[in-house]
Amino acid sequence: MKAVLQRASRASVVVDGQTISEFQSSNDRACGLLILLGVEQGDSEADSVYLATKATDLRIFEDENGKMNLALQEVGGQVIVVSQFTLLADWKKGRRPGFTQAAAPAEGERLYKHFCEELRAKGLTVGTGVFGAEMKVSLLNDGPVTILLEARQGKPV
Repeated sequence: MKAVLQRASRASVVVDGQTISEFQSSNDRACGLLILLGVEQGDSEADSVYLATKATDLRIFEDENGKMNLALQEVGGQVIVVSQFTLLADWKKGRRPGFTQAAAPAEGERLYKHFCEELRAKGLTVGTGVFGAEMKVSLLNDGPVTILLEARQGKPV
Protein backbone atom coordinates (compact mmCIF):
# COMPACT_ATOMS: atom_id res chain seq x y z
CA MET A 1 0.00 0.00 0.00
CA LYS A 2 1.30 3.42 -0.91
CA ALA A 3 0.14 6.79 0.33
CA VAL A 4 1.30 10.20 -0.83
CA LEU A 5 0.69 12.80 1.90
CA GLN A 6 0.51 16.40 0.77
CA ARG A 7 0.32 19.06 3.47
CA ALA A 8 -2.14 21.64 2.22
CA SER A 9 -3.82 24.90 3.12
CA ARG A 10 -6.70 23.97 0.81
CA ALA A 11 -7.80 20.97 -1.21
CA SER A 12 -10.87 19.82 -3.10
CA VAL A 13 -12.25 16.97 -5.18
CA VAL A 14 -14.74 17.58 -7.99
CA VAL A 15 -16.73 14.81 -9.71
CA ASP A 16 -19.04 15.57 -12.65
CA GLY A 17 -18.75 19.30 -11.97
CA GLN A 18 -19.75 19.01 -8.29
CA THR A 19 -17.42 19.55 -5.35
CA ILE A 20 -17.74 16.48 -3.15
CA SER A 21 -14.93 17.16 -0.63
CA GLU A 22 -12.98 20.24 0.34
CA PHE A 23 -11.15 22.02 3.12
CA GLN A 24 -9.57 25.44 3.33
CA SER A 25 -7.51 27.26 5.91
CA SER A 26 -8.80 30.51 7.30
CA ASN A 27 -5.28 31.93 7.61
CA ASP A 28 -3.48 30.41 4.56
CA ARG A 29 -1.44 28.05 6.77
CA ALA A 30 -1.50 24.30 6.37
CA CYS A 31 -4.67 22.88 7.85
CA GLY A 32 -4.88 19.39 6.43
CA LEU A 33 -3.65 16.58 4.25
CA LEU A 34 -4.59 15.47 0.79
CA ILE A 35 -3.75 11.76 0.72
CA LEU A 36 -3.48 9.79 -2.50
CA LEU A 37 -3.84 6.09 -1.68
CA GLY A 38 -2.79 3.17 -3.86
CA VAL A 39 -3.86 -0.34 -2.86
CA GLU A 40 -1.70 -3.16 -4.17
CA GLN A 41 -2.36 -6.89 -4.57
CA GLY A 42 -1.63 -8.58 -1.25
CA ASP A 43 -2.30 -5.48 0.87
CA SER A 44 -4.25 -5.99 4.07
CA GLU A 45 -6.17 -4.17 6.76
CA ALA A 46 -2.95 -4.15 8.79
CA ASP A 47 -1.37 -2.01 6.05
CA SER A 48 -4.23 0.48 6.13
CA VAL A 49 -4.08 0.66 9.94
CA TYR A 50 -0.32 1.21 9.86
CA LEU A 51 -0.48 3.94 7.19
CA ALA A 52 -3.45 5.71 8.81
CA THR A 53 -1.62 5.80 12.13
CA LYS A 54 1.62 6.99 10.55
CA ALA A 55 -0.17 9.68 8.52
CA THR A 56 -1.87 11.10 11.61
CA ASP A 57 1.17 10.84 13.89
CA LEU A 58 3.82 12.36 11.64
CA ARG A 59 4.90 15.76 12.95
CA ILE A 60 4.77 17.66 9.65
CA PHE A 61 2.80 20.75 10.67
CA GLU A 62 4.49 23.90 11.92
CA ASP A 63 4.41 25.03 15.52
CA GLU A 64 4.46 28.68 16.65
CA ASN A 65 8.22 28.78 15.89
CA GLY A 66 7.83 27.57 12.31
CA LYS A 67 9.27 24.10 13.09
CA MET A 68 7.59 20.92 11.90
CA ASN A 69 6.66 19.69 15.38
CA LEU A 70 2.91 19.13 15.24
CA ALA A 71 0.84 16.19 14.03
CA LEU A 72 -2.41 16.44 12.10
CA GLN A 73 -4.63 16.03 15.16
CA GLU A 74 -2.68 18.69 17.07
CA VAL A 75 -3.56 21.31 14.46
CA GLY A 76 -7.18 20.16 14.19
CA GLY A 77 -6.45 19.16 10.61
CA GLN A 78 -8.76 17.70 8.04
CA VAL A 79 -8.09 15.02 5.44
CA ILE A 80 -9.20 14.23 1.94
CA VAL A 81 -8.36 10.71 0.74
CA VAL A 82 -8.37 9.95 -2.99
CA SER A 83 -7.96 6.45 -4.38
CA GLN A 84 -5.01 6.51 -6.78
CA PHE A 85 -4.17 3.16 -8.37
CA THR A 86 -1.70 4.88 -10.70
CA LEU A 87 0.72 5.13 -7.75
CA LEU A 88 1.36 1.45 -8.45
CA ALA A 89 2.43 1.97 -12.06
CA ASP A 90 5.16 -0.29 -13.38
CA TRP A 91 7.07 2.00 -15.72
CA LYS A 92 10.29 0.00 -16.10
CA LYS A 93 9.57 -1.52 -19.52
CA GLY A 94 8.38 0.33 -22.57
CA ARG A 95 6.58 3.64 -22.60
CA ARG A 96 3.13 2.63 -21.38
CA PRO A 97 2.91 1.99 -17.63
CA GLY A 98 1.32 -1.22 -16.43
CA PHE A 99 -0.97 -1.51 -13.43
CA THR A 100 -0.98 -5.27 -12.83
CA GLN A 101 0.20 -4.80 -9.23
CA ALA A 102 -2.92 -2.80 -8.30
CA ALA A 103 -5.48 -4.65 -6.23
CA ALA A 104 -8.66 -5.82 -7.93
CA PRO A 105 -11.28 -3.05 -7.80
CA ALA A 106 -13.46 -4.66 -5.11
CA GLU A 107 -10.49 -5.28 -2.81
CA GLY A 108 -8.99 -1.87 -3.56
CA GLU A 109 -12.26 -0.16 -2.66
CA ARG A 110 -12.66 -2.21 0.52
CA LEU A 111 -9.17 -1.30 1.79
CA TYR A 112 -9.58 2.33 0.68
CA LYS A 113 -12.76 2.56 2.78
CA HIS A 114 -11.03 0.79 5.67
CA PHE A 115 -8.20 3.35 5.57
CA CYS A 116 -10.74 6.21 5.67
CA GLU A 117 -12.56 4.59 8.60
CA GLU A 118 -9.27 4.24 10.49
CA LEU A 119 -8.74 8.00 10.09
CA ARG A 120 -12.29 8.74 11.24
CA ALA A 121 -11.79 6.48 14.28
CA LYS A 122 -8.96 8.82 15.27
CA GLY A 123 -11.48 11.67 15.41
CA LEU A 124 -10.54 13.28 12.10
CA THR A 125 -12.85 14.91 9.57
CA VAL A 126 -12.30 12.86 6.41
CA GLY A 127 -13.48 13.76 2.94
CA THR A 128 -13.12 11.34 0.05
CA GLY A 129 -13.10 11.07 -3.66
CA VAL A 130 -15.36 8.62 -5.49
CA PHE A 131 -13.68 5.26 -5.96
CA GLY A 132 -13.12 4.55 -9.66
CA ALA A 133 -14.54 7.89 -10.83
CA GLU A 134 -12.89 10.49 -13.02
CA MET A 135 -12.00 13.24 -10.53
CA LYS A 136 -10.53 16.71 -10.60
CA VAL A 137 -8.28 17.04 -7.56
CA SER A 138 -6.83 20.36 -6.57
CA LEU A 139 -4.70 21.56 -3.70
CA LEU A 140 -2.46 24.32 -2.50
CA ASN A 141 0.50 22.33 -1.20
CA ASP A 142 1.96 24.14 1.80
CA GLY A 143 5.73 24.10 2.10
CA PRO A 144 5.71 22.22 -0.20
CA VAL A 145 5.58 19.15 2.01
CA THR A 146 4.96 15.86 0.20
CA ILE A 147 5.79 12.50 1.81
CA LEU A 148 5.55 8.98 0.39
CA LEU A 149 4.56 6.22 2.80
CA GLU A 150 4.64 2.51 1.94
CA ALA A 151 3.53 -0.47 3.99
CA ARG A 152 3.53 -4.20 3.50
CA GLN A 153 2.18 -6.65 6.08
CA GLY A 154 1.58 -3.77 8.51
CA LYS A 155 5.22 -2.61 8.41
CA PRO A 156 7.15 0.07 6.51
CA VAL A 157 8.63 -0.91 3.15
